[in-house]
Amino acid sequence: MSSNPEMGADDDVEAAGADGGFRSPIGRKYRPVLANDRAVLEMSSIDPGSSSSSSSVIPDPPPNLRKINVGSSLNASSDAKEGKSSHPPQPNGPQQDSKLELFGFDSLVNILGLKSMTGEQVAAPSSPRDGEDITIPAGLPKPPALRLGTMMGVFIPCLQSILGIIYYIRFSWIVGMGGIGGTLLLVALCGTCTFLTAISLSAIATNGAMKGGGPYYLIGRALGPEVGVSIGLCFFLGNAVAGALYVLGAVETFLKAVPAAGIFRETITQVNGTTIAQPIESPSSHDLQIYGIVVTIVLCFIVFGGVKMINRVAPAFLIPVLFSLICIYLGILLAREDHPAEGITGLSLETLKDNWGSEYQKTNDAGIPEPDGSVSWNFNALVGLFFPAVTGIMAGSNRSSSLKDTQRSIPLGTLAATLVTTFMYLVSVIMFGALATREKLLTDRLLTATVAWPFPSLIKIGIILSTMGAALQSLTGAPRLLAAIANDDILPILKYFKVADGSEPHVATLFTAFLCSGCVVIGNLDLITPTVTMFFLLCYAGVNLSCFLLDLLDAPSWRPRWKFHHWSLSLVGALLCIVIMFLISWSFTVVSLALASLIYKYVSLKGKAGDWGDGFKSAYFQLALRSLRSLGASQVHPKNWYPIPLVFCRPWGRLPENVPCHPKLADFANCMKKKGRGMSIFVSILDGDYHECAEDAKAACKQLSTYIDYKNCEGVAEIVVAPNMSEGFRGIVQTMGLGNLKPNIVVMRYPEIWRRENLTEIPATFVGIINDCIVANKAVVIMKGLDEWPNEYQKQYGTIDLYWIVRDGGLMLLLSQLLLTKESFESCKIQVFCIAEEDADAEGLKADVKKFLYDLRMQAEVFVITMKWDASVDPGSPQDESLDAFTSAKQRIGDYLTQMKASAEREGTPLMADGKTVVVNEAQVEKFLYTTLKLNSIILRYSRMAAVVFVSLPPPPLSHPAYFYMEYMDLLLENIPRILLVRGYRRDVVTLFT
Repeated sequence: MSSNPEMGADDDVEAAGADGGFRSPIGRKYRPVLANDRAVLEMSSIDPGSSSSSSSVIPDPPPNLRKINVGSSLNASSDAKEGKSSHPPQPNGPQQDSKLELFGFDSLVNILGLKSMTGEQVAAPSSPRDGEDITIPAGLPKPPALRLGTMMGVFIPCLQSILGIIYYIRFSWIVGMGGIGGTLLLVALCGTCTFLTAISLSAIATNGAMKGGGPYYLIGRALGPEVGVSIGLCFFLGNAVAGALYVLGAVETFLKAVPAAGIFRETITQVNGTTIAQPIESPSSHDLQIYGIVVTIVLCFIVFGGVKMINRVAPAFLIPVLFSLICIYLGILLAREDHPAEGITGLSLETLKDNWGSEYQKTNDAGIPEPDGSVSWNFNALVGLFFPAVTGIMAGSNRSSSLKDTQRSIPLGTLAATLVTTFMYLVSVIMFGALATREKLLTDRLLTATVAWPFPSLIKIGIILSTMGAALQSLTGAPRLLAAIANDDILPILKYFKVADGSEPHVATLFTAFLCSGCVVIGNLDLITPTVTMFFLLCYAGVNLSCFLLDLLDAPSWRPRWKFHHWSLSLVGALLCIVIMFLISWSFTVVSLALASLIYKYVSLKGKAGDWGDGFKSAYFQLALRSLRSLGASQVHPKNWYPIPLVFCRPWGRLPENVPCHPKLADFANCMKKKGRGMSIFVSILDGDYHECAEDAKAACKQLSTYIDYKNCEGVAEIVVAPNMSEGFRGIVQTMGLGNLKPNIVVMRYPEIWRRENLTEIPATFVGIINDCIVANKAVVIMKGLDEWPNEYQKQYGTIDLYWIVRDGGLMLLLSQLLLTKESFESCKIQVFCIAEEDADAEGLKADVKKFLYDLRMQAEVFVITMKWDASVDPGSPQDESLDAFTSAKQRIGDYLTQMKASAEREGTPLMADGKTVVVNEAQVEKFLYTTLKLNSIILRYSRMAAVVFVSLPPPPLSHPAYFYMEYMDLLLENIPRILLVRGYRRDVVTLFT
């Protein structure tokens, strides 16, 4: 064999073709992967959770591999024995020989990735290290839980839930009251509503894995936690009330079948439309209440037995339903004139014609026609009575965790059950309408049991069992829905209903039973059904709106397997739900919507924030993109101009480690907004290498975002890692923002500490930032006396003084007006000081400024101050207070200039400062010093008691050292406690025109 390892490997591969290997397209044979292959051993060494095992141990493993028993079957029992390597650890750890080392993959990554996408909490993956033991569990793997298919998992539960008490004891009565034509319209309307909802449900349910909670989970993840919780709680109430509906139906059927069991008796003396008054016995409401509470308690005990007991009992309710349907249809086909009871005509065309039109009448509370009855019926009331007969389409989605394939079973099973039951209802309308007279339809509430063949009495038993089964499903599903809402930890008040995974929601079950018993006490089936209808319609509307929003936005994550859907169908379904709600009862609709709105508001105020990736977030994102595109790249008109401050959080000042931004900077950012409208960008720069500081930057950004929320600032936080502050800011000012949503004002504090702490790098950095802002066409606001800036509760009095020296587009005027909108400055007045040359027309300038302010709708007192820009000093003027500072500044500048000249002569180079050549005109330097001294004198004379002073920011002079500029600024700000230096940019931010 060749000594070349690669050639040796090739020879091995070719030699393997003799034992069952297959030949590749290029002619080589490849053998199957066996349990003792080197690659299998290496992968097994990486995967501590592998279940593979074998009875053979491979001799002499590589240094980084453990001896692990690998079986010939992946499903074989794991009985591994480990041996620790005696070789020293390798530099790259135990994965050095792994074929996946290039990608940095751990063999657990795929599994953990899938679990994380479903939202499950998974421990962080960790690879074994040298010297560590790898525990491989022994014994057979845990058998998977029983999974249900489309028929038993979705279709049958939906069919059982839809075919409930309304069909058995109310449907024939509805046909008699509304007529065949009206009932066909009624069934078509309700069936269309549930069919469109089923399409929307199918689309959402096939767009990813589902957890517990059924429709609540779908709606909450599509419309957000607030909408999800509000509709989910209403759906819970609907299920709880529906349980009472089914219990009363079962009890009423029992009392009809066994009248002697009634404790009380109630007799109706007349039937509307008959010539002879006939006594008709009807169950007493007291009997319904007593027996209903007893049945509710029995069902509650069954539910407490757990899911296993319910699953054992539930199939027993399915057989009576199917058997009763067969008997009903056989009885209808075999019925004859007055057989099996008086009023039965058999399937007759004449009867069908007589019953085609509607005949709405007044009835008593039991539904028996009476001329002076207390209940009036019309089409809208019948919709409310009948709609619970088409609910139940969510039964399959509620069992998503027990289905083999939710992506296939939920759409097929739900839609099939909806279509089958709707078709059966339509056929039943024709058959019941042609079977009996209208009087028989209205008076015989158990007509289905009357005509059933061959065992009418067994039909009543079947009706009782089927309705009790539906009640059991409601009492089972409602507590789990409430527990799912509680487990999401959105509402703290629901914490008592939380349950651990796999546990039974006993507290939620007791609460549901209590609600169900309260509805049973009402004892009137016809009064309960509209309440159930409203809650179910509200849930269906939520499902349709969810699908409509997701379909309309069409986000990249919206890829449902169910393709037969469109946003227009979902919108029609949602509107149809709302229309049906108002058709039934506008008062019930208002109450249900008000209840959902109150829950929504409560969740918004008291609920914990959660991001479920809902459709509203996607809508906000697309709306923001569309708005950004509509703004375009052109300049914003002054009427639509908003300040978007870029707030520099931590330059030139020490703060506690847990305070990422100076509190007064956040307060000032709020002062720059009118009624809170606008956005601020808070930035901070970390010095260092990005690869080393990336995690620190993420943590700092999260801390800064939390602090911004704490200060109630509308803004975002950004952390930039850069070699130094100058480079970081230059990158920020060039790239921060999108389109016209880029920051337009840079806000930072003045570096008052630069001389006190001898920070020699600050002047160059500070001047560089100002120059970067000028080049990038950004306005600048620099604050001195930041620690003295008032918060929102500190009332300020006096004036806001503006020293308007140069044209800044009206930015200084606008900022002063924004300050007046804040409670802390609302008592102040604005004074505008215009600085003019000595020979200027002061009165003409004053008149022009007043007219300008009047056109801008700004009220301010105007002063014009003329200055003589020379080196003269007026004795006794307030500038005497700053003469010492002036003298000191002049001396320091002279010393600095002397050092620069000496350094230049020594090195034989031109004057250098801040890494660049400078040209110093000493006369100009002296003039600048006198100019700042005179401005400082004027400010101290007129604005010593001002609440805040605005003054135009002079740009750094070209070819002057940064140190000189800092001396100019220190002299300008000397003895002024609170001042804002403002520099506008090359555009207007205010306009004279409407």
